[in-house]
Amino acid sequence: MIIRRFLLLPILVLIGLLGVGCSGNNNTEPPAKLTIGLVSYGEGKVSLNKYERFKEYIAARTKSMVELEPAYNELRAITQINRKRWDIVFAPPGLAAIAIAKQQYNPLFSMEGVSSRQRSLIVVRDDSQIRNLTNLARKNLALGETGSAAGYYLPLYDLYGLTLNQIFSAPTPKQLLAWVNEGKVDAGALSEKNFEIYKRQFSETKFRIIHTSRWIPPSVVVIAPTVDRNRQEQIKKAMSEAPADITADAGYIPTAKIPNYEQFIKLVTKVRPLESRVKQVPAVLLKEESAENAEGVNSQVVN
Repeated sequence: MIIRRFLLLPILVLIGLLGVGCSGNNNTEPPAKLTIGLVSYGEGKVSLNKYERFKEYIAARTKSMVELEPAYNELRAITQINRKRWDIVFAPPGLAAIAIAKQQYNPLFSMEGVSSRQRSLIVVRDDSQIRNLTNLARKNLALGETGSAAGYYLPLYDLYGLTLNQIFSAPTPKQLLAWVNEGKVDAGALSEKNFEIYKRQFSETKFRIIHTSRWIPPSVVVIAPTVDRNRQEQIKKAMSEAPADITADAGYIPTAKIPNYEQFIKLVTKVRPLESRVKQVPAVLLKEESAENAEGVNSQVVN
Protein backbone atom coordinates (compact mmCIF):
# COMPACT_ATOMS: atom_id res chain seq x y z
CA MET A 1 0.00 0.00 0.00
CA ILE A 2 2.86 2.36 0.95
CA ILE A 3 4.76 1.49 -2.26
CA ARG A 4 1.67 2.30 -4.38
CA ARG A 5 1.41 5.74 -2.73
CA PHE A 6 5.06 6.50 -3.46
CA LEU A 7 4.55 5.49 -7.10
CA LEU A 8 1.45 7.68 -7.46
CA LEU A 9 3.04 10.78 -5.89
CA PRO A 10 5.26 11.81 -8.87
CA ILE A 11 2.33 11.26 -11.25
CA LEU A 12 0.05 13.51 -9.17
CA VAL A 13 2.75 16.20 -8.99
CA LEU A 14 3.20 16.08 -12.77
CA ILE A 15 -0.55 16.35 -13.35
CA GLY A 16 -0.66 19.32 -10.98
CA LEU A 17 2.12 21.11 -12.82
CA LEU A 18 0.44 20.51 -16.16
CA GLY A 19 -2.80 21.86 -14.75
CA VAL A 20 -1.10 25.02 -13.54
CA GLY A 21 0.46 25.54 -16.96
CA CYS A 22 -2.84 25.11 -18.78
CA SER A 23 -4.74 27.38 -16.43
CA GLY A 24 -2.03 30.03 -16.85
CA ASN A 25 -2.52 29.99 -20.61
CA ASN A 26 -6.30 30.24 -20.27
CA ASN A 27 -6.01 33.34 -18.08
CA THR A 28 -3.92 35.26 -20.58
CA GLU A 29 -5.89 38.39 -21.42
CA PRO A 30 -6.26 39.37 -25.09
CA PRO A 31 -4.65 42.69 -26.07
CA ALA A 32 -6.78 45.76 -25.48
CA LYS A 33 -8.54 47.25 -28.49
CA LEU A 34 -8.31 50.84 -29.69
CA THR A 35 -10.58 52.27 -32.38
CA ILE A 36 -9.36 55.34 -34.25
CA GLY A 37 -12.03 57.44 -35.97
CA LEU A 38 -11.67 59.96 -38.77
CA VAL A 39 -13.78 61.68 -41.45
CA SER A 40 -12.82 60.76 -45.01
CA TYR A 41 -15.63 62.20 -47.23
CA GLY A 42 -15.88 58.98 -49.19
CA GLU A 43 -12.13 58.62 -49.66
CA GLY A 44 -11.81 55.75 -47.21
CA LYS A 45 -8.94 53.86 -48.82
CA VAL A 46 -6.87 57.01 -49.17
CA SER A 47 -7.44 57.92 -45.52
CA LEU A 48 -6.68 54.41 -44.31
CA ASN A 49 -3.45 54.26 -46.29
CA LYS A 50 -2.29 57.55 -44.77
CA TYR A 51 -2.88 56.25 -41.24
CA GLU A 52 -1.58 52.70 -41.73
CA ARG A 53 1.91 53.29 -40.32
CA PHE A 54 0.48 55.29 -37.42
CA LYS A 55 -1.85 52.38 -36.67
CA GLU A 56 1.03 49.89 -36.66
CA TYR A 57 3.18 52.20 -34.51
CA ILE A 58 0.48 52.75 -31.86
CA ALA A 59 -0.37 49.04 -31.83
CA ALA A 60 3.28 48.15 -31.11
CA ARG A 61 3.85 50.88 -28.52
CA THR A 62 0.63 50.25 -26.58
CA LYS A 63 0.40 46.48 -27.21
CA SER A 64 -3.13 46.95 -28.52
CA MET A 65 -5.28 45.76 -31.37
CA VAL A 66 -5.85 48.97 -33.33
CA GLU A 67 -8.71 49.47 -35.79
CA LEU A 68 -9.14 52.40 -38.17
CA GLU A 69 -12.74 53.39 -38.82
CA PRO A 70 -13.43 56.12 -41.40
CA ALA A 71 -16.78 57.93 -41.46
CA TYR A 72 -17.88 59.36 -44.77
CA ASN A 73 -19.40 62.50 -43.26
CA GLU A 74 -19.74 64.32 -39.95
CA LEU A 75 -23.21 62.92 -39.20
CA ARG A 76 -21.91 59.36 -38.95
CA ALA A 77 -18.94 60.58 -36.93
CA ILE A 78 -21.20 62.32 -34.38
CA THR A 79 -23.06 59.05 -33.83
CA GLN A 80 -19.80 57.22 -33.09
CA ILE A 81 -18.60 59.98 -30.77
CA ASN A 82 -21.92 60.16 -28.88
CA ARG A 83 -21.78 56.41 -28.36
CA LYS A 84 -18.08 56.66 -27.46
CA ARG A 85 -17.31 53.97 -30.03
CA TRP A 86 -14.17 55.87 -31.07
CA ASP A 87 -11.32 55.87 -28.55
CA ILE A 88 -9.12 58.29 -30.50
CA VAL A 89 -10.57 60.78 -32.98
CA PHE A 90 -8.77 62.88 -35.56
CA ALA A 91 -11.46 65.53 -35.21
CA PRO A 92 -12.15 68.51 -37.46
CA PRO A 93 -13.31 71.57 -35.48
CA GLY A 94 -17.07 70.93 -35.45
CA LEU A 95 -16.65 67.37 -34.23
CA ALA A 96 -13.98 68.44 -31.76
CA ALA A 97 -16.35 70.99 -30.20
CA ILE A 98 -19.07 68.36 -29.76
CA ALA A 99 -16.67 65.71 -28.49
CA ILE A 100 -15.07 68.05 -25.93
CA ALA A 101 -18.20 69.88 -24.74
CA LYS A 102 -20.82 67.12 -24.81
CA GLN A 103 -18.91 63.86 -24.43
CA GLN A 104 -15.91 64.94 -22.33
CA TYR A 105 -13.26 63.83 -24.82
CA ASN A 106 -9.82 65.22 -23.95
CA PRO A 107 -7.70 67.05 -26.55
CA LEU A 108 -4.25 65.52 -27.04
CA PHE A 109 -2.64 67.27 -30.01
CA SER A 110 -3.31 70.00 -32.52
CA MET A 111 -3.55 68.89 -36.13
CA GLU A 112 -2.52 72.27 -37.54
CA GLY A 113 -0.37 75.28 -36.77
CA VAL A 114 -1.89 78.71 -36.16
CA SER A 115 -1.15 79.73 -39.75
CA SER A 116 -3.26 76.81 -41.01
CA ARG A 117 -6.54 78.02 -39.52
CA GLN A 118 -9.56 77.77 -41.77
CA ARG A 119 -12.64 79.84 -42.52
CA SER A 120 -16.08 79.09 -43.88
CA LEU A 121 -17.06 80.39 -47.30
CA ILE A 122 -20.47 80.86 -48.87
CA VAL A 123 -20.14 80.59 -52.64
CA VAL A 124 -22.39 81.07 -55.69
CA ARG A 125 -21.96 80.67 -59.41
CA ASP A 126 -20.22 83.68 -60.90
CA ASP A 127 -23.27 84.45 -63.07
CA SER A 128 -25.57 84.61 -60.02
CA GLN A 129 -27.30 87.86 -59.05
CA ILE A 130 -26.59 87.15 -55.37
CA ARG A 131 -24.00 89.58 -53.99
CA ASN A 132 -24.24 89.26 -50.20
CA LEU A 133 -25.94 87.34 -47.38
CA THR A 134 -29.05 89.52 -47.46
CA ASN A 135 -29.63 88.47 -51.08
CA LEU A 136 -29.98 84.86 -49.88
CA ALA A 137 -33.42 85.59 -48.40
CA ARG A 138 -35.98 83.15 -49.87
CA LYS A 139 -33.21 81.33 -51.78
CA ASN A 140 -32.06 77.70 -51.66
CA LEU A 141 -28.86 77.01 -49.73
CA ALA A 142 -26.70 73.91 -49.33
CA LEU A 143 -24.97 73.22 -46.04
CA GLY A 144 -22.68 70.40 -44.97
CA GLU A 145 -23.81 67.79 -42.47
CA THR A 146 -24.41 68.52 -38.80
CA GLY A 147 -21.01 68.51 -37.12
CA SER A 148 -19.16 70.45 -39.82
CA ALA A 149 -17.69 73.72 -38.55
CA ALA A 150 -17.23 75.38 -41.94
CA GLY A 151 -20.15 73.71 -43.68
CA TYR A 152 -22.77 73.96 -40.92
CA TYR A 153 -22.15 75.84 -37.67
CA LEU A 154 -20.39 78.96 -38.99
CA PRO A 155 -22.80 79.62 -41.88
CA LEU A 156 -25.84 79.13 -39.64
CA TYR A 157 -24.34 81.57 -37.14
CA ASP A 158 -23.68 84.16 -39.86
CA LEU A 159 -27.11 83.67 -41.48
CA TYR A 160 -29.04 84.12 -38.23
CA GLY A 161 -32.22 86.16 -38.79
CA LEU A 162 -32.69 85.26 -42.46
CA THR A 163 -35.56 83.25 -43.91
CA LEU A 164 -34.39 80.88 -46.64
CA ASN A 165 -36.64 79.02 -49.05
CA GLN A 166 -35.03 75.65 -48.31
CA ILE A 167 -31.80 74.29 -46.88
CA PHE A 168 -30.30 71.11 -48.35
CA SER A 169 -27.73 68.92 -46.55
CA ALA A 170 -24.87 67.86 -48.81
CA PRO A 171 -23.11 64.63 -47.73
CA THR A 172 -19.72 65.89 -48.98
CA PRO A 173 -18.14 69.22 -50.01
CA LYS A 174 -17.77 67.91 -53.56
CA GLN A 175 -21.50 67.16 -53.77
CA LEU A 176 -22.28 70.60 -52.37
CA LEU A 177 -20.31 72.33 -55.12
CA ALA A 178 -21.95 70.05 -57.71
CA TRP A 179 -25.38 71.28 -56.54
CA VAL A 180 -24.28 74.92 -56.85
CA ASN A 181 -22.82 74.15 -60.27
CA GLU A 182 -26.05 72.48 -61.45
CA GLY A 183 -28.30 75.21 -60.06
CA LYS A 184 -30.07 72.89 -57.62
CA VAL A 185 -29.17 75.44 -54.94
CA ASP A 186 -28.38 79.15 -55.19
CA ALA A 187 -25.43 79.01 -52.81
CA GLY A 188 -23.39 76.61 -50.69
CA ALA A 189 -21.21 76.76 -47.58
CA LEU A 190 -17.91 74.92 -47.19
CA SER A 191 -14.37 75.43 -45.90
CA GLU A 192 -11.73 77.43 -47.73
CA LYS A 193 -9.58 74.32 -47.97
CA ASN A 194 -12.30 72.14 -49.51
CA PHE A 195 -13.30 74.93 -51.90
CA GLU A 196 -9.74 75.11 -53.23
CA ILE A 197 -9.60 71.32 -53.59
CA TYR A 198 -12.94 70.68 -55.30
CA LYS A 199 -13.54 73.77 -57.43
CA ARG A 200 -10.89 72.46 -59.83
CA GLN A 201 -13.19 69.55 -60.66
CA PHE A 202 -15.72 72.00 -62.13
CA SER A 203 -13.37 73.75 -64.51
CA GLU A 204 -16.15 74.93 -66.83
CA THR A 205 -17.88 76.84 -64.00
CA LYS A 206 -16.61 79.90 -62.16
CA PHE A 207 -17.64 80.33 -58.55
CA ARG A 208 -17.74 83.55 -56.56
CA ILE A 209 -17.33 83.98 -52.80
CA ILE A 210 -20.03 86.18 -51.25
CA HIS A 211 -19.09 85.71 -47.59
CA THR A 212 -16.07 84.71 -45.52
CA SER A 213 -16.51 83.76 -41.85
CA ARG A 214 -14.35 84.32 -38.80
CA TRP A 215 -11.39 82.03 -38.22
CA ILE A 216 -12.06 78.45 -37.13
CA PRO A 217 -9.74 76.83 -34.55
CA PRO A 218 -7.44 74.07 -35.82
CA SER A 219 -8.51 70.43 -35.85
CA VAL A 220 -7.40 68.34 -32.88
CA VAL A 221 -6.77 64.74 -31.87
CA VAL A 222 -9.07 63.86 -28.96
CA ILE A 223 -9.32 60.79 -26.74
CA ALA A 224 -12.44 59.29 -25.14
CA PRO A 225 -13.07 59.54 -21.39
CA THR A 226 -13.73 55.80 -21.41
CA VAL A 227 -10.01 55.17 -21.97
CA ASP A 228 -8.27 54.61 -18.63
CA ARG A 229 -6.26 57.63 -17.44
CA ASN A 230 -2.98 55.70 -17.31
CA ARG A 231 -3.63 54.35 -20.78
CA GLN A 232 -4.36 57.89 -22.00
CA GLU A 233 -0.94 58.95 -20.78
CA GLN A 234 0.66 55.93 -22.44
CA ILE A 235 -0.99 56.80 -25.77
CA LYS A 236 -0.08 60.48 -25.46
CA LYS A 237 3.56 59.61 -24.76
CA ALA A 238 3.71 57.22 -27.70
CA MET A 239 2.17 59.78 -30.05
CA SER A 240 4.51 62.54 -28.87
CA GLU A 241 7.53 60.29 -29.50
CA ALA A 242 6.43 59.05 -32.93
CA PRO A 243 8.86 59.57 -35.85
CA ALA A 244 8.26 62.74 -37.86
CA ASP A 245 7.23 60.86 -41.02
CA ILE A 246 4.48 59.03 -39.09
CA THR A 247 3.11 62.18 -37.48
CA ALA A 248 3.18 63.91 -40.86
CA ASP A 249 1.12 61.16 -42.48
CA ALA A 250 -1.34 61.11 -39.59
CA GLY A 251 -1.58 64.90 -39.70
CA TYR A 252 -0.91 65.98 -36.14
CA ILE A 253 1.87 68.17 -34.70
CA PRO A 254 3.23 66.97 -31.33
CA THR A 255 4.92 70.32 -30.60
CA ALA A 256 1.99 72.59 -31.57
CA LYS A 257 -0.05 74.32 -28.89
CA ILE A 258 -3.48 72.77 -28.36
CA PRO A 259 -6.08 75.36 -29.47
CA ASN A 260 -8.52 76.87 -27.00
CA TYR A 261 -12.01 75.73 -28.00
CA GLU A 262 -13.93 77.72 -25.39
CA GLN A 263 -15.22 80.47 -27.72
CA PHE A 264 -15.98 78.09 -30.57
CA ILE A 265 -17.94 75.80 -28.25
CA LYS A 266 -20.01 78.83 -27.21
CA LEU A 267 -20.72 79.58 -30.88
CA VAL A 268 -21.83 76.00 -31.52
CA THR A 269 -24.05 76.13 -28.43
CA LYS A 270 -25.76 79.27 -29.76
CA VAL A 271 -26.37 77.63 -33.13
CA ARG A 272 -27.77 74.33 -31.84
CA PRO A 273 -31.31 75.75 -31.24
CA LEU A 274 -31.48 76.55 -34.97
CA GLU A 275 -31.05 72.92 -36.01
CA SER A 276 -34.77 72.21 -35.80
CA ARG A 277 -35.40 75.12 -38.21
CA VAL A 278 -32.97 73.87 -40.86
CA LYS A 279 -35.24 71.07 -42.08
CA GLN A 280 -38.35 73.23 -42.28
CA VAL A 281 -39.65 74.89 -45.45
CA PRO A 282 -39.24 77.81 -45.43
CA ALA A 283 -36.25 77.76 -43.07
CA VAL A 284 -36.60 80.64 -40.61
CA LEU A 285 -33.19 80.97 -38.99
CA LEU A 286 -34.35 82.31 -35.65
CA LYS A 287 -34.65 80.69 -32.26
CA GLU A 288 -38.01 79.02 -31.63
CA GLU A 289 -39.71 81.91 -29.81
CA SER A 290 -38.41 84.55 -32.23
CA ALA A 291 -39.38 82.43 -35.23
CA GLU A 292 -42.93 81.98 -33.96
CA ASN A 293 -43.27 85.75 -33.48
CA ALA A 294 -41.90 86.41 -36.96
CA GLU A 295 -44.27 83.88 -38.54
CA GLY A 296 -47.18 85.46 -36.65
CA VAL A 297 -46.30 88.91 -37.98
CA ASN A 298 -45.97 87.56 -41.52
CA SER A 299 -49.37 85.87 -41.37
CA GLN A 300 -50.97 89.11 -40.16
CA VAL A 301 -49.42 91.00 -43.04
CA VAL A 302 -50.73 88.44 -45.53
CA ASN A 303 -54.23 88.57 -44.02
